[in-house]
Amino acid sequence: MVQPDAPPLKTALYDLHVAQGGRMVDFSGYELPVQFEGIVAEHMHTRTLASLFDVSHMGQMTVTGPDFKATSSALETLLPGNLKNLKPGSMRYTVLLNANGGIEDDLIVTRPAVGQAPDGVMFIVVNAARKSHDLAIFKAALGDLLEFELHQDKALLALQGPVAGAVLAKLGDAPHKLTFMQTMPARIEGMDCQISRCGYTGEDGFEISLSNAEATRMAEMLYADERVKPAGLGARDSLRLEAGLCLYGHDMDDTIDPVSADLLFAIGKQRRTDGGFVGAPRVLEIIKNGPQKRRVGILFEGRMPVREGAEIIDEGGAKIGQVTSGTFAPSLKAPIAMAYVPAEIATPGTKIKALVRGREVVGTITKMPFVRQNYARQPGI
Repeated sequence: MVQPDAPPLKTALYDLHVAQGGRMVDFSGYELPVQFEGIVAEHMHTRTLASLFDVSHMGQMTVTGPDFKATSSALETLLPGNLKNLKPGSMRYTVLLNANGGIEDDLIVTRPAVGQAPDGVMFIVVNAARKSHDLAIFKAALGDLLEFELHQDKALLALQGPVAGAVLAKLGDAPHKLTFMQTMPARIEGMDCQISRCGYTGEDGFEISLSNAEATRMAEMLYADERVKPAGLGARDSLRLEAGLCLYGHDMDDTIDPVSADLLFAIGKQRRTDGGFVGAPRVLEIIKNGPQKRRVGILFEGRMPVREGAEIIDEGGAKIGQVTSGTFAPSLKAPIAMAYVPAEIATPGTKIKALVRGREVVGTITKMPFVRQNYARQPGI
């Protein structure tokens, strides 16, 4: 666990980032590049070709139990996603909740491909700032049933963009075998890695997990393709916001339930009535009666960005909500944001106002994603 006054950690790609001119910042206890060429340029390059992001700060965890049924059943007592029906080589987005139904973290659970690992093994990727926090919750609740290992020796690279499949196909057959939210082990130029077709940009893409010792070599191989450029945290944030994707600690936290956060899909359909997970009584009550507030997307007029913390106000100037993420969207050339507003007005087409440095800015509640998601629903490049 990173102490508040400890110097930021460095990922395996730190030296490569510096050599490429990356502007380094402290993020979740790690020294990571916020930009290289520039946020807008990196954003648009990802939308048109492919960018490589260093997401090695994320927590990669292995969970081991006696068999898949036992492991998935135990995890379902904490997580509301339908894990028992996960097929080999498949991934599922879900949330870790507290007793009040608040979101402690959002995460992805993976069942390894057939023959990749013992039957009781599953993988979990958690947010960087919540690694130790989540691990403590898992061990306290399930430590007598399952073993949890948080890996410190692994890097995670995210190749994102419409030509990501074509780039990766030059190195292996993963693009021809995987669709969105599927995963497989691979060996590329002697390097053992785990390749998952997923990402955080709304574009087709892959996340590559491999040892720290081989991360730089893998990155350099991908950069050898002229269609691939480095991208930093700034573009990662603007891309995920255009895609309508939440960021933990901003658009959700331990006081916000998944229904209010518009993350009902993270709860298995049957589990929305059966429960059986931590926080279920409260979450099922909200599902039945409806939330008091909802996360919505807002498209603002003009060009002034409406940033996190800006107040949403009614006609009389009273605060009725707050922006949780906001930026000027390069793809739309307009300001966009996500915010929580009263459920009764959380309808696309509703006009609202936000306060930016004392000035009222008019916006319209808009269906998300702001930019169409281009996930690969069929294998191929």
